[in-house]
Amino acid sequence: MLYVLFFLSGFPALIYQIVWQRALFSIYGVNVESVTVVVSAFMLGLGLGSLAGGRLSRRPNLPLLLVFGGVELGIAAFGLVSLPLFRWVAAFTAGAPALETGAIAFGLVLFPTLLMGATLPLLVAHLVRISGNVGRSVGILYFVNTLGSAAACFVAALFTMRRLGMSGSVAMAAALNCLVGVSVLALHFRWRYRTSRDTSPPGDSIALLPFPVALGLAGAAGFISLGYEIVWYRVYSFLTGGSPRSFAYVLGAFLAGIAFGSLGVRRLCRGRSTALFLRSIARLVLAANLLGFASVPLVAWAVTRVDYWLTLPLVTLSAALLGAAFPLICHVSVAPDERAGAGLGTLYLSNILGSAAGSWLVGFVLMDIWPLRRIAVFLALLGMCAALALLAAAGARQNAAALGLGAAACAAILAASGPLFASIYERLQLKKEFSPGYHFTGIVETRGGVITVDEEAVIYGGGVFDGVLSTDLRQAETAIRPFSLSYIHPAPREVLLIGMAGGAWCQIVANHPAVEKAVIVEINPGYLAVIRNYPDVAPLLRNPKVDIVIDDGRRWMVRNRNRRFDAILMDTTHHWRAHATNLLSVEFLQLARGMLKPGGVLYYNTTYSDDAQLTGVTLFPYALRFGPFLAVSDTPLRLDAGRWRDTLLAYRLEGKPVLDVTEARDRDRLEELLRFAATEDSTGDEAFEMESAASIRRRTRGRRPVTDDNMATEWSQ
Repeated sequence: MLYVLFFLSGFPALIYQIVWQRALFSIYGVNVESVTVVVSAFMLGLGLGSLAGGRLSRRPNLPLLLVFGGVELGIAAFGLVSLPLFRWVAAFTAGAPALETGAIAFGLVLFPTLLMGATLPLLVAHLVRISGNVGRSVGILYFVNTLGSAAACFVAALFTMRRLGMSGSVAMAAALNCLVGVSVLALHFRWRYRTSRDTSPPGDSIALLPFPVALGLAGAAGFISLGYEIVWYRVYSFLTGGSPRSFAYVLGAFLAGIAFGSLGVRRLCRGRSTALFLRSIARLVLAANLLGFASVPLVAWAVTRVDYWLTLPLVTLSAALLGAAFPLICHVSVAPDERAGAGLGTLYLSNILGSAAGSWLVGFVLMDIWPLRRIAVFLALLGMCAALALLAAAGARQNAAALGLGAAACAAILAASGPLFASIYERLQLKKEFSPGYHFTGIVETRGGVITVDEEAVIYGGGVFDGVLSTDLRQAETAIRPFSLSYIHPAPREVLLIGMAGGAWCQIVANHPAVEKAVIVEINPGYLAVIRNYPDVAPLLRNPKVDIVIDDGRRWMVRNRNRRFDAILMDTTHHWRAHATNLLSVEFLQLARGMLKPGGVLYYNTTYSDDAQLTGVTLFPYALRFGPFLAVSDTPLRLDAGRWRDTLLAYRLEGKPVLDVTEARDRDRLEELLRFAATEDSTGDEAFEMESAASIRRRTRGRRPVTDDNMATEWSQ
């Protein structure tokens, strides 16, 4: 019964983490700095909670089940008030700098994460009082709790986030916590006499491995595990185009592996041989690193033949081999006595700190300076060295062969990394359409994501079409919409652009005859490196009218909400990608609305989402759809085809006219553009048709506006 309840306890914990992190990202931004501090705050709270729970469990005759039940009810109580609390705090702190953001995020989640982190040491101490075996107690509890968290990842991806939104998901999680808490309290009062007597476990109360060594091993295991998880998340995020489900699937597969790995080594925890355990841990780490290193090229090869979700077992198997190490470390270093919970709590803290360090170093530092191949090699060699050191410490003669094999494996990893990682991103992006010999002309990897450019100067961000590195109105169809700004606004003197990508849009708008100032906010600095190499867009970087800011767009707007602009333009990401809601929701549109001057226009890409279009025409009284783009305003849009014609004829890019009406081809192109503006509710090419606000409202009747809470455009795809 306790195992079932601890499984259920792991389920809401992951739901809370997904929802709370999402809520905090909406407040503080989804740039890497904010993500890092928010995730670190969660992990630090869990680590401190495990330490506190371990210390608490040392008290003799403490009713551990009673404490555990109270902890679950405390988590439920906080869960019910968490989202309103976050929104209330956001009203005062949303513009905070990174360091202050981290302190605020830590303060917001400290109480519940302390409680969550305390549960494992409390239950381990309870089981050790009965069984007298640390490794088996940790193994089974780690298994059921982590398996519950893994299940939550898949349920969140497939159901709760889509059907319930954030508020509904938190309410469901709180109900589960209440169920667990009440059930555990009932068990306590049913078993209270037996558990109070079982305080002297059988077994040998001697730790076999020095505790400082065990702390180092636990931290190293966490570091390597989370380093690989960051690598896997990049791979799967890229090949799915940044779908929010990709994170949930990877995390679910990873946690399932950790769970089954913990369960699989329970039989090994019957013995008491230090050398046996060191060899077992070393072999697990060796196998895990070989498979972890090979998993990236294996996934890239496999997705050219099968659907990506069929490759997730590779993540599960690698994580299982890594996850098996923690119960073994606990068994060999924690004596099965009244201090078992405290020892486990300290080891768990070390494991979590190592995990935080691994995610920070790999995700925040290395991904900005190394390509994916070098990071995979670094993690593999680090794991290999740790395994070889453990084998050497075991001191058995039969380990000589294993040492030699490990050294050979290190050399093989270095030699094979080049061929194995060749065409990785081409395979991941094209999948079943990949053909040998195809190569991108440009690849830029930063902690903000991966940017690729093909031979036709088409640019992709995170494996998804971003635009064309061309401003030629005669050929690039995507250039029509930025040139149409003068059709919907008479004099856009100050313009804010959210998202730069390949820079074509920004180059066009910055050279608009009426524009005096253009502020560009881009989250990924890697685009600057791409733009420098293409003459059509490179002048943007030296245009005196342009200010380029590297930041999360919404966070920048919150920090600068007193600024006012004639037009805000957003040629942003597809509506179904992770965090796209942050730029499409009612809450964001209200923010943008407050930054528009009288008569100002918000012109943004809905990527044909009915929900996003409904949101725009619901919040703003006046609107016009131009292909996938929507122009909205609080005042009537002053559409003027004649003004558009005059502006197009006056347009110059680097001193050259955009259209030369002395040439027949350019005259035909001008007339073609003006025909687009001639008729509203046209039924021509979907990419260029225009549709009125009234027509959009009729067409989208029955849909739901996008909010930060329901994230309607993301999880439903």
